[in-house]
Amino acid sequence: MLLRPVESAQYASDAVHRFYDRNGMLCSMSRQGNCWDNAVTESFIATLKRELDDPTFDSREAARATIFEYVEIWGNRQRRHSTLGCVSPEQFEKTQAA
Repeated sequence: MLLRPVESAQYASDAVHRFYDRNGMLCSMSRQGNCWDNAVTESFIATLKRELDDPTFDSREAARATIFEYVEIWGNRQRRHSTLGCVSPEQFEKTQAA
C-alpha cells in the first residue's frame, strides 16, 4: 500500500494507523505542532552521520557492524557527552554505581 500524504495531519490519519496496526507498529506522537518526539533520534542520526563522515554501506550487515561499533565501542565507552558532565556513558554509570 502506497500512502501519499496530502495534509499536515497525515500521520494521524485512519489509514496510517491501520497500516501501523497491521504491521505491529506503535505510533509515537505528541499533540499537533510539537516536534519533541523525534528530536533525540534526529540529533543522534545527525551526530552519527557527521562523526562517520556520512558513509554509504555496501550491505545492511556492513551498516549494522559499523553502527554497532560506533555506539558500543566509541559512543558508550569513549565519547564524552556534555549532558553527562563530559564523561562517557560507561564512566558516568561507574560513578553513579559508586
